[in-house]
Amino acid sequence: MTAPQVAELPAAPSWRAVDCISDLHLHPAEPATFDAWRAYMAATPADAVVILGDLFEAWPGDDVLGADAFAASCAAVLREAVLQRPVYFLHGNRDFLVGDGFARATGVRLLADPTVFALAGRRWLLSHGDELCLGDTEYLAFRAQVRAPAWQAAFLARPLAERQAYAQSLRAESEQRKRSGRTYADVDPGAALAWLHAARADTLVHGHTHRPGDHALDGGHQRITLTDWDLAARPPRAEALRLSASGARRVALA
Repeated sequence: MTAPQVAELPAAPSWRAVDCISDLHLHPAEPATFDAWRAYMAATPADAVVILGDLFEAWPGDDVLGADAFAASCAAVLREAVLQRPVYFLHGNRDFLVGDGFARATGVRLLADPTVFALAGRRWLLSHGDELCLGDTEYLAFRAQVRAPAWQAAFLARPLAERQAYAQSLRAESEQRKRSGRTYADVDPGAALAWLHAARADTLVHGHTHRPGDHALDGGHQRITLTDWDLAARPPRAEALRLSASGARRVALA
């Protein structure tokens, strides 16, 4: 696997701590998760927040902001949040169609995947993580199809209702797979290490797999997997990873 071109996000001189969150899968049928996220975005002491993909359960296109009350509510939370601190967004496998219209409407700044975040002399490689799950060949083929500009242009030209129905079908398929107990491929350690070498970073921070943990890699490198958010689960799940000069610390929010 060829390591991708890596973007750079340098910390502002005044920043002391930055939070990373991912895989909230916001959806109107799960109001507790939305409420927890709204409260967190208003109250976090972090100097910036980076959302590492799958903020939304599905995103059929930026025009949904003018047609869907829940999407508009999410945008309102983000508009309020960016008045206090910068908020960055990196695409996930569920919300890869978030675009410039969303950025203009919310004030959120879009990031490439992967991006190196540099803070206090340390380089953290940030990614959603889906592209590194090499064993999930079926998904990677789908990812290559839907990330192609021609496919996206054709899809976004379809009526919004049709796009929403398609997104709903993907969600239903995902829920069925969860109930089946099917195991998904994890991030490939060799691919993760190649990305880290290419980025001149020692730690990969990612989401996607819903398998939170800290994993040692060769040569003193590591990868940190974020948890997903589900406030209706028992026990409930919600967490931010706070990056600072002293390292990475998980902050429980549930």
